Amino acid sequence: MLTVADILGSGGSIARRLTNYEARPQQVEMAEAVAAAIAAKEHLVVEAGTGVGKSFAYLVPAILAVTEPEAETPESAAAEGGDDDVAERRPRRIVVSTHTISLQEQLLGKDLPLLKGVIPRDFSAVLAKGRGNYVSLRRLEAAAMRGGSLFVDAGEFEQVRELVKWSKTTHDGTLADMPFRPSPSVWDEAASDSGNCLGRKCPRYKDCFYFAARRRLEHAQVMIVNHALFFSDLALRRQNVSLLPDYDVAILDEAHTLEATAGDHLGLRITSSQVDYVLSKLYNDRTNKGLLVTRHLAAPQQEVMRCRQRADAFFRDVQDWFEQWGGNGRVRKAGVVHNELGAALAALGKMVRKEGNRIKDEVERQDFTSAGNRLELIGAAIDEWVEQSAEGSVYWIEAEQKRRGTRVTLAASPIDVGPVLAEQLFARVKTVILTSATLAVGRDASFEFFKTRLGATKARGKQLGSPFDYQRQATLILLEGMPDPSSQREAYDRQVSKMVRRYVHRTGGHAFVLFTSYQLLQRVAKELEASLGRDGLRLFCQGAGTPRHQMLEEFKATRGAVLFGTDSFWQGVDVPGDALQNVIITKLPFSVPDRPLLEARLDAIRQRGGVPFREYQLPEAAIKLKQGFGRLIRSSKDTGQVVILDPRVRSKPYGKLLLESLPDCRVVVERVE
Repeated sequence: MLTVADILGSGGSIARRLTNYEARPQQVEMAEAVAAAIAAKEHLVVEAGTGVGKSFAYLVPAILAVTEPEAETPESAAAEGGDDDVAERRPRRIVVSTHTISLQEQLLGKDLPLLKGVIPRDFSAVLAKGRGNYVSLRRLEAAAMRGGSLFVDAGEFEQVRELVKWSKTTHDGTLADMPFRPSPSVWDEAASDSGNCLGRKCPRYKDCFYFAARRRLEHAQVMIVNHALFFSDLALRRQNVSLLPDYDVAILDEAHTLEATAGDHLGLRITSSQVDYVLSKLYNDRTNKGLLVTRHLAAPQQEVMRCRQRADAFFRDVQDWFEQWGGNGRVRKAGVVHNELGAALAALGKMVRKEGNRIKDEVERQDFTSAGNRLELIGAAIDEWVEQSAEGSVYWIEAEQKRRGTRVTLAASPIDVGPVLAEQLFARVKTVILTSATLAVGRDASFEFFKTRLGATKARGKQLGSPFDYQRQATLILLEGMPDPSSQREAYDRQVSKMVRRYVHRTGGHAFVLFTSYQLLQRVAKELEASLGRDGLRLFCQGAGTPRHQMLEEFKATRGAVLFGTDSFWQGVDVPGDALQNVIITKLPFSVPDRPLLEARLDAIRQRGGVPFREYQLPEAAIKLKQGFGRLIRSSKDTGQVVILDPRVRSKPYGKLLLESLPDCRVVVERVE
């Protein structure tokens, strides 16, 4: 019987394949813990420090579990209760979910191909993508035929023609395989869509890229997905629908992002532009284009115009309420605006479906059915938002200025995703593995904050340190004499610029400077850009228009580079080697309760007699601070410094917990001159 040590150990199959392979005890220990959790049908939370090699540590036991022979001998099968019992013990399918595309690419392009070569068992691993990534050949053909009634811009016609050419040569029929990015209006007419699918009745069913991918998924033993698709599937399962095949084990990597992702996908978002887009797809009076025009349906066209008037009035009322009473946008009671829009959209949806039922052509009829269903769903979501009918949710408004006016968003999210996940995930899936480099808080490595927030209260917790020698590789610099950012904000902001300049010069650039707000980032950038340039250091600023991935690549390729970043650069960024030798943390990453969802979560803690700062903001900040620190050391050869400019890490009682949560490294205290 194969064990994880046979694959990952010092004399294992990977070591025999790779000449420079170094076995890591922490990796084997994690893999054994994952294997034990799968065998015992238990949930497990694992914090594995940077360099442990988490992906091999969960992929190897997962692959061994789904490929374990059902019965070695008739005698052993009988002893275990027969083949059926053994089949029940062995997982049939495992899903691995990640937050970032880069980790997915690593799993599919590097890790799994290597493991296929060193594990002496056949297994299949497939990347699962959301349905909207696939082209529908039937819908694309229909869009090409009816383009005159659907599209206005000549560029859209050209894109449809290019898509038709591409569809004849593509390997998988997804957006990732395209040489160009079609406009949303074009792709909306060509994408695979559950509401517009004829299934086996479709004339292109045998050629369908989506169903071919679905068949591969059904036969796959390991599915790779992202968190967005995983939680979209979980949300639909509450309605007895699913995007993914059933699975026995879920492994969620980059698990520190799960609460935010789950909240996004278990709530709702409706925008004014979304309503306008759906109505325009049916009938646009300015261009005389749309689905209804193809059938010359005057009555539904008039109803579209009435719905548009109601939509304009409704979203204008929402915007007026927001500007007068909204504050941070949170809506604390139901019925703050009069709502005729939800019912009007539902009525229009029924009318469109009724017209579709008169159409003999099944393909065209399905377009009407799909459009009607979409209208009813949007109408129901608007009613739910106005009535605040989802118990335990927080509701809010967002307003964003766009080129053509203000886009208003109606949003809602569960205040606490823990109970939902406890019921929908942990109670239904035999084994859930949650892992990241940053999940535990404090010297005693407590997982209570993380487990409680996600509803994983019965999961076992295991912390594994990094194989890196932080005492040798990293120095943590703390400052004495900095103003307090909470009571001396202006003085603190001024001093930040001086200290950033001091410490980026110490390493000749090669530095990340992490901020908690764009305002301070922009202020410091404005003050230092010219002087850094004179000193031969090139400054990259998040928010300046360069895409994040491109900025990172330029940073790595530029000698003496300094990168100013906010939230997204605290985590999920990997810059090994000499390019990054210095991480400067300008302020402790405490969340500010100025956003409705966080405000509601803190209110809920307060209402049950808890202390929000101690129970939520402090452990959350500890985890994020670990993420920021973790940008520095990405390999056993990396060295450098982390500088924390915020004096509260030493002056406040809670600073001890924050420092104890960081890797054990050399600490130096320097004075502000």
